[in-house]
Parts: sequence; structure tokens; C-alpha cells
Amino acid sequence: MKILIVEDEAKISEYLRQGLSEAGFAVEVSRNGLDGHHLAMTQHYDLIILDVMLPDVGGWTILKSLRDAGRDIPVLFLTARDSIEDRVKGLELGADDYLVKPFAFAELLARVRTLLRRGVTKAAEPVLNALDLELDLMSRRVTRAGRRIAITAREFALLELLMRHHDEVLPRSLIASQVWDMNFDSDTNVIDVAIRRLRAKIDDAFEPKLIRTVRGMGYMLDTSGEG
Repeated sequence: MKILIVEDEAKISEYLRQGLSEAGFAVEVSRNGLDGHHLAMTQHYDLIILDVMLPDVGGWTILKSLRDAGRDIPVLFLTARDSIEDRVKGLELGADDYLVKPFAFAELLARVRTLLRRGVTKAAEPVLNALDLELDLMSRRVTRAGRRIAITAREFALLELLMRHHDEVLPRSLIASQVWDMNFDSDTNVIDVAIRRLRAKIDDAFEPKLIRTVRGMGYMLDTSGEG
């Protein structure tokens, strides 16, 4: 597995490079946003660890370029900024996870492994279908009505969960534990943000609408065809 680290603080980038290398990963480091942006857009990586506050091209700009180009590489944001607004902005742009500095390396490694594990093919059922929506677990390709839809690794995991349990109402607590590996916090809206982004991609331009909000309960993928 190959990981790109884009971090301008030399001590942090070297700390991460050494730790991840010792954990068995191939690691490449960029200490500025311009080079990091070029590498992220032109090379293959299984995961990008991306600092938000870079001196030239910022992390949010790099992430937006990746998602606009349809590249669904998992991205883990590192930042000293801990406000809800910053977290929501990162998620809305397509980040897959968010870790606030300072952090314990053990936690970062656990998050890295979780994100990479989600990118590994699940062999039991290579293709999931719900009406005209198709999710190919082998190629990690999503199509609706024959049209390719680019989604992030986190959105892919969320959509897979919804499709595996189609026509079942999934509470936010279950979604949080299965997709984010966290306990549900009623004060956070990260799940609602992710659902909104996913709905914009697979529902807004199509009929019938598949993702339903069940007020006071959670979300479901509705295959009744009633929208």
C-alpha cells in the first residue's frame, strides 16, 4: 500500500514517514502544497494524508481538485483547526476522515488501516444493485442508469451499507459505527452532511429518488420505486 503525506512541518512529516514505513507502508512525502497537488493528481496512491494549512496550495484546494477530477483516493485530513465548521467543510469537499493535531500515532495508524481496509474488495458479493443503481465492489465503480458516478471512499462505504440493507431504516448510531467507526454524537451532523452529498450524486438527477430520510429514526435506501 502506497501513502502520500502532504505536510509542511518537517518534524511531523518525518514522524509520520518513519512510523508508517515501520508499519509496512510505502510512503512518499511532500512538504509543500504545490508539489503535493501535482503528486496527488498524477501518481497512484492508496491513501493521502493531507495537512489543511499549507503555505502555498492549501489542503482544501488539493482535495477539491481531486474530487472535481473524479479521483476517489481516500483522504485523511490533519489540522490544528478543531471547529465544527472546519470539519463540515472538509467533509463537504469529500474528505474521508479528519484528525486534529496533536494526535497519537496509534490513533492515526488505526484510522489509516480502517480507510485502507474499506478500499479492499469484498469478495462475497462483487456487484450490488438497487433498481438502476449499481455498485461494483471489484472495480469500486458506481453507476446509475448507465451513468458513471464519482464518489469518495467514505461515500462508497456509506452507499454500500445502505445497499446491503436496502428497504431497512438504518439509525444514525449504526451508520456512525459502521462507516465512521465512532459512537454517535447527537451534536455532530457529519452523517447528515455525508448523506446530503451522496444524495446529490445518486438522486438529484434521477428518478425515482432512492435515499429516504425517516424522520426521528435514520435513513434508508428505498427500492419500492415510489421515490
